[in-house]
Amino acid sequence: MVYNRLFDVDSWKLTTHTLHSTHMRLQESITSIGNGYMGMRGNFEEAYSGDHHQGTYISGVWFPDKTKVGWWKNGYPEYFGKVINAMNFIGIRLIVNQEEVDLFTAHVSDFVQELDMKQGILRRTCTVNDQVRITTERFLSLTTRELCLIDYQATNISEQPLTIELVPYLDGNTKNEDTNYDEVFWLEEAREVQEQFISLSTTTIDNPFGIPRFTVNATMGIVTEGQEQQTTEESFLYAARHYQYSVAPGDSIQLQKIVAVTTSRDMEKDALIPQAERIAVEAVNKGYTSLKQEHVAAWARRWDKADVEIEGDTEAQQGIRFNIFQLFSTYYGEDARLNIGPKGFTGEKYGGATYWDTEAYAVPMYLALADPDVTRNLLLYRYQQLEGAKHNAAQQGLRGALYPMVTFTGVECHNEWEITFEEIHRNGAIAYAIYNYTNYTGDLSYLREYGIDVLVEISRFWADRVHFSKSQQQYMIHGVTGPNEYENNVNNNWYTNTLAAWVLKYTLSVLPQISAEKSEHLAVTADELAHWQDIITHMYYPYDEEREVFVQHDTFMDKDLQPVSSLDPSNLPLNQKWSWDKILRSCFIKQADVLQGLYFFGDQFTLEEKARNFAFYEPMTVHESSLSPSIHAVLAAELKMEEKAVEMYKRTARLDLDNYNNDTEDGLHITSMTGSWLAIVQGFAGMRTYRETLSFSPFLPQGWNKYTFKINYRGRLLSILVQENEVIITLLDGEPLTLELYGEPTHITSGQSLMTNSVS
Repeated sequence: MVYNRLFDVDSWKLTTHTLHSTHMRLQESITSIGNGYMGMRGNFEEAYSGDHHQGTYISGVWFPDKTKVGWWKNGYPEYFGKVINAMNFIGIRLIVNQEEVDLFTAHVSDFVQELDMKQGILRRTCTVNDQVRITTERFLSLTTRELCLIDYQATNISEQPLTIELVPYLDGNTKNEDTNYDEVFWLEEAREVQEQFISLSTTTIDNPFGIPRFTVNATMGIVTEGQEQQTTEESFLYAARHYQYSVAPGDSIQLQKIVAVTTSRDMEKDALIPQAERIAVEAVNKGYTSLKQEHVAAWARRWDKADVEIEGDTEAQQGIRFNIFQLFSTYYGEDARLNIGPKGFTGEKYGGATYWDTEAYAVPMYLALADPDVTRNLLLYRYQQLEGAKHNAAQQGLRGALYPMVTFTGVECHNEWEITFEEIHRNGAIAYAIYNYTNYTGDLSYLREYGIDVLVEISRFWADRVHFSKSQQQYMIHGVTGPNEYENNVNNNWYTNTLAAWVLKYTLSVLPQISAEKSEHLAVTADELAHWQDIITHMYYPYDEEREVFVQHDTFMDKDLQPVSSLDPSNLPLNQKWSWDKILRSCFIKQADVLQGLYFFGDQFTLEEKARNFAFYEPMTVHESSLSPSIHAVLAAELKMEEKAVEMYKRTARLDLDNYNNDTEDGLHITSMTGSWLAIVQGFAGMRTYRETLSFSPFLPQGWNKYTFKINYRGRLLSILVQENEVIITLLDGEPLTLELYGEPTHITSGQSLMTNSVS
């Protein structure tokens, strides 16, 4: 099923030969770029008056806005936090013979736009009004994170001399397109126009919640030759430089725009312009070509560790590389103050904040593909926000810590009750990530120094949130929303109950490993420990004896149970066709719920249990969450349902490239992009790390000739190659390792390859 495939299929590039004016927002989303510090949608440098979304975003820069609800209730968050659209610093107006070019209204031919994922560069060429041939190239530097660099060329292809003006500018007159349509969040802080550089600083408007205001500065330096005139233009929130050229037929002009972006997150306001000027001066002196070479080399180093090579299926290859590229463009772990927003730098939906997606979906991939410090920083992000999580619990009259569904600071800033204070299962995902890190790396230092504080406070929350049913003599959790957001305010969601009991059990198991000094600080009482154990022993888990499946929640079996295949396709996607009331009453499932628990705790359930639950729940799942297909792919692969596993892989790998959910125009689904990697590595290759043992059980998808990937594991680097009738695992670096291949323990030493002819 393909809604809108705009770009050609290629292993390393996204290329289109069409300016998709009717799908410009989708085109802009897919060609987004970033470097972890900042990012932007694939907007044009020139004017474009058609429907589109001009979007530039800076990591950690956001705004607290008054929560808007119909009826205020105790416990609601004070504000709704959201990323805000920063200034447009890529703009270059093109004026030919005193008429400005608007790429929406102009006659545009020979259009080619290309996102080079291998090099991290966005390129474009086109001919405008049969007069000028434009060639642009843009990247956000991986080696100097504050830098945006643009190489812009215009060639006179007409038979007459042309007067061409290029007007590079900085524009702070930007607006958000989320819940505050057309609202402006920026005031001008400073504007400096000098001979070599132009700077514009903007500060967020005041807010009543005590959140510090952010200031963002952009300093623009220009490298160009051959201009006949040069003038400057200034106005409120705007600064530009005009360059006028007389261009003979066949001749070209070139302008390189180098922009340094600094923010008050990293320095005092009065240092923003001097620091940006220093960075810009160094960049101009080093030169565009050298900076580009450094940037390309940095991407090469990342790809050397992270690339997944697929032979025989170019669509699959493009999908996994696109997802890894966008993930690493969003986050690479350099700053523990930052996290991974569901839309990254590609849009404003979901407020640009942090969700549980990071702990549940992103941590496994970053553990395997990046330095352990990257994941450690993701965990430190939550530790540093522990006080905010304790505040959230207290707001609900509960002990311990309730980690937020949506946050920038640790304090909950989402304004939908059924999501914010019912979808509390995310609290368990935070704890699971600590276990995952510790189990995968073997590093106990984070757990002992920081993680145990988080685990204890989450455990205190669960112990207070459960209640004891006297009639059933079991502990229960009422009034929740599970991972399936197409049901709200249910009782005893199996996944939530399972996760709560697991957190308590895991916390009890690691407490004896903590130092006496830390234990004294935590002040866990004997009564608390006994209560936690009692909850573990007497937790209620809804179960259907007849079907032998775990029940999603107490009343799920009372619904009109039917498969998605029974629906007329015109009803899909449900979230765009049905009323919310109808969705909530239906049996249809947005994403893995019970199956999410079977995925997390796969070593605790038999294959028969997994098979029964998969066969029952998957047919009712509409996969309208971007997080859904990957979990189903992993479980299907384990159950030898290879066709289903490949189907789910395609859906997660090309979710945005093929616009499966018909919503990519709002921005890419960044955190769920890890799903394509999970589907291949945990699914097709069967990688597991249960009980601190690394194991593989690979199969080769039909139509693939081979696939290969690398992983970091406990100070080692391994390469895994799966091809027809053969699996080769090579220990490229590190100490000898005993691992399991198809259930058989095998010892491997550095430089040695382990081979088997038994591809499952």
